[in-house]
Amino acid sequence: MSNLSSLSREQLLALKKQLTEQYDACRAQGLQLNMARGKPGREQLDLSTPLLTCVSSAEACISEDGTDCRNYGGLDGLPGMKRLFADLLEVRPENVMVGGNSSLNLMYDTIARAMLYGVLGGTPWSRLERVKFLCPVPGYDRHFTVCESLGIEMVPVEMREDGPDMATVKDLAKHDPAVKGIWCVPKYSNPEGKTYSDAVVDAFAALRPAAADFRIFWDNAYCVHHIRDEHDELKNILDACAAQGRPDMVYLFTSTSKITFPGAGVAAMAASETNIADIRRHLSAQTIGPDKLNQLRHLRFFKDRAGVEAHMKKHQAILAPKFAAVQEILQAELGGLDIAEWTHPHGGYFISFNAPDGCAARIVQLCREAGVVTTPAGATYPYGRDPRDRNIRIAPSVPPLSELRTAISLFTLCVKLAAVEKLGTRKPVLA
Repeated sequence: MSNLSSLSREQLLALKKQLTEQYDACRAQGLQLNMARGKPGREQLDLSTPLLTCVSSAEACISEDGTDCRNYGGLDGLPGMKRLFADLLEVRPENVMVGGNSSLNLMYDTIARAMLYGVLGGTPWSRLERVKFLCPVPGYDRHFTVCESLGIEMVPVEMREDGPDMATVKDLAKHDPAVKGIWCVPKYSNPEGKTYSDAVVDAFAALRPAAADFRIFWDNAYCVHHIRDEHDELKNILDACAAQGRPDMVYLFTSTSKITFPGAGVAAMAASETNIADIRRHLSAQTIGPDKLNQLRHLRFFKDRAGVEAHMKKHQAILAPKFAAVQEILQAELGGLDIAEWTHPHGGYFISFNAPDGCAARIVQLCREAGVVTTPAGATYPYGRDPRDRNIRIAPSVPPLSELRTAISLFTLCVKLAAVEKLGTRKPVLA
């Protein structure tokens, strides 16, 4: 198929008729396929089933330091689990707190504490006239939901190939004391799969925000989620901030949610010892301790970082063919048409797809009406508003490979149909 922009209106109308017939035939199949969210598929979940029997007797409930994990205590996690997360995040165990099952919960609680109590003795954010967060876009919709639910104003910042536009971040943070933080998914970002460069990490560490309580929310959710043998490397942000004399400026988060069982994994955060002490003080009023039995199960299952990495190679063997299939079909169906671009990540859970301006919502609608559910158009932007209506997050992980191929083939058909509809309205009929 030729570059679509080179076609006359008559040619576009003829192509639209052909594509519509193909689309109607697909819709008649009654498909029910879902690639809306980046969840592990069943085959991936099966990898962690042995974890459920790692603690199966009273004697097995005692951790290596003598803690009876069936009882209260251990506010910031088992020592062994702190060491494991410290290895994954490349920090020291004393910089780590291990919580419950969700890193998103830890992030929400961290912002909620700032709203209620302030940061390190500062003014509670809820008493301020305005609170703003910088949001690299396209980005993670759950981050945006946290801000929206707490009344925090979101300011979009463009993502570049090596991370956020740091000139804009620096300017906004430096000149506006209402800017209290920034969301970051620094490795295999959601949804583009980009990893921040060393220069970007150093630029973050060198920030001098107007707000003394400005915090970088470093959501390193995909730190070990490789889908190629070639791994991206991420510079240590906590060390970089400490080298600049600003160790308190960053909070790091991660979890085992997509490593073992989403909703039944273990989450952790890391920060400076000053930040950790402040968080512990408030946390002691909230809980007597997390689920140590679940932490112990995970610790026994993995043992150490090498165990995590061996487990993630099994995930890679399942996910890599799915990502490859998506890339293959996108290129075969859309390559050379000049109507789309998409990312080629080395890890993470998503492919970011850019359609022609003004077409994303229409593509999602066409897919849904034909039985394929995708992430909503606009979800990767604050307030669900993509100013160009072009970005769609593709999540290949859940469908079995055969169903994924069907879903992506239909997706590309919908892209072509929406693009032809858009182009056809712009071109005059030739005399």
